Amino acid sequence: MSTFHLRISTPDGLAFEGEVERLRARMIDGDVSLLAHHTDYVSAVGAGEAAVVLPDGQTRYAACIGGMLAMIQNEANLIATTFEWADEIDLDRAKRAKEKAEARIAAAKNDDRELMLAKAKLQRALIRIGVKH
Repeated sequence: MSTFHLRISTPDGLAFEGEVERLRARMIDGDVSLLAHHTDYVSAVGAGEAAVVLPDGQTRYAACIGGMLAMIQNEANLIATTFEWADEIDLDRAKRAKEKAEARIAAAKNDDRELMLAKAKLQRALIRIGVKH
């Protein structure tokens, strides 16, 4: 299968750079899969699981939250707010974050801002837990 160049970066630095067969990631309006020679494409990244298929057929999964994805002239750049490979996710920490977010949601009562923040934290924790399993 044909490959294309993919660069994944975050505020913490470069998470990946190399040739891949496919990238699947959640955009704000649904999942997208990019293959070699995909038409030029730009979108805002949503929150969900990303999958990168390497030339040897291995698939690596990651939690990918926020940012931008661009495929221009057969080169893809994913600039993510958060990008964590499944094998780097601390499952116990993610479970603790989930429990803490659920407690914040229960305590938020009529505080709309607190409720919104707690729900976002819960979503992030659930994505990490889902990717890790």
